Formats: sequence, structure tokens, C-alpha cells
Amino acid sequence: MRPFTFLSVALTLGVVLLLSTPQAAKAQAASPWSTGVSNRGVAPVPFGPGEVKEYDVRLGRLRVGEGSMRVGEVEFVRGRRTYPLTMTVQGGLPLARVDDRMDSWLDVQTLTSHRFIQDLNQIRSTRYRAYEFFPEEGRYTRQDREGDQELASDQPLDDVSFLYFVRTLDLEPGKVYTLDRYFRESGNPVIVQVDRRDRVTVPAGTFNTVVVRPIIRTSGLFGEGGEAEIHFTDDDQRLMVMMTSRVPLLGSLSLHLREVTPGDPLRPFRPGSRAAQTR
Repeated sequence: MRPFTFLSVALTLGVVLLLSTPQAAKAQAASPWSTGVSNRGVAPVPFGPGEVKEYDVRLGRLRVGEGSMRVGEVEFVRGRRTYPLTMTVQGGLPLARVDDRMDSWLDVQTLTSHRFIQDLNQIRSTRYRAYEFFPEEGRYTRQDREGDQELASDQPLDDVSFLYFVRTLDLEPGKVYTLDRYFRESGNPVIVQVDRRDRVTVPAGTFNTVVVRPIIRTSGLFGEGGEAEIHFTDDDQRLMVMMTSRVPLLGSLSLHLREVTPGDPLRPFRPGSRAAQTR
């Protein structure tokens, strides 16, 4: 695989695919926000509309780009209320530039994905894929393909929604989750190992963190040889403040939190707001 391919995967899916096959062991998916949430029909989660995270992307000590993750105002998808989730990445090396965006619509009640869009623009390729998930029917469609395809889970998650879902787990050191909720069978399972507590400094500040190690049985970026680690804040918010991995030919890849704007997990749904618009 060419170096630019490693870089583009790292920049666009690096944060997410570290957990990108997480399907939560259903009984173990307890959230640290399991108390104090009074909204009916809203699953307890440590994020909400308005949350924005900005990242620096580095290869070794060299800053090569920037990325962001955002939670938008609640929107309807086929009658279901969802959090619109957006991940963008721009940058790269002089001969390996990327300008990528991924969007996911995560059900506020069931924490399953209903729609996933990839718009990836890289040095030698572009890719636009739009998926619609129908969990109650066990199928999904892809805009550029005819016919339905079978979902691998009745609670599907995609590359972006997985990262937010993992934040709802009880990330106590020593716990291990075997997750099978990725929407395609080829992505399952991922083993998420909660390794230890740590303290790290990034541009946004110094944080106490809990370190998660995804173990994916593949030779890719987040395979067992990549020694990938994600640092989440050791508090109720579970913000991802840093991700590190070793990339063949390139060395150490990392994402560092530069700035965060908190969201409002308890914001009530307001009829007549933008959420009432159907997409």
C-alpha cells in the first residue's frame, strides 16, 4: 500500500476506525450518563448538539493537517430523531493531500445509525458513497449500487457513529469489549481493550485520560501490529483528546485535540426547530 493511502486512511478514518467495528456487547453498554437524564426517548450519552472538537494531525512531530468532529442539531431521518455527526479532515504531505468529509445520522433513542455518507477527496482518487440503513428490515442500500444488501447487525453503526458509541461504554481499565455492530460483516468483530489510565498534554491542555486499545484482526493501520491507542478524558464526557498509531513507512501518526466546544446532552427536543425538517 502506498504511503499516501496510509495517510488518507489515517486522516479520515483514523479516529473512527480504531473503534470502527465496535458493536457493543449489549449488556455491557452501560453509560456513565445513566443517571440524571430525564428526556423521554433519549438514550443517555456524554455528547449532544453543539459539541465541536478540533484536532491537529501529526506524523511524528510534523503537523500535516487538521480535523474536526461535530454534533449537529437533532434532525429527522424517516421519522426517527437523530444526531447528525460530521468528521472532516484536510491536509497531508506536499504530494499527498486530502480533503475528506464523513457524515452519520445516529438515532437519539436506540443509538443505531440510519444514514452514512462518505465524501473522500484524495490525491489519486475520489469516493462518494451514500448509505441508507433500515435496521428493522435488516437491510441497507448504497446510492451507487442496485438492490439491497444485508446488514450485519440489527443495531448497525458506521465508521463515525462507532466512535461516539464507544464513549457510552464503561471504560474502566481491565474491561474488554467484543463488538459486532459494524454494518458490514467484514468489519466484525472488533475487540476494544481498556488498557490503563494516563495523563497527556495536547494543544487544548493537560488531561487525565483512560487509554483504549482497539484490536482488529487485520494487517491495516489498526491491526495488531499498529499498537494503536486512543486517549479519552477520564470523566463523564469521554472526549477523545489523542490517538496514536504506528504506520508502516511513515512512522508515528497521531491526532491531538486543539480546541473543544461542549455540547448539551440534556437539550430537550423542541418542535418547530430545525429538527422538524425532514432530510
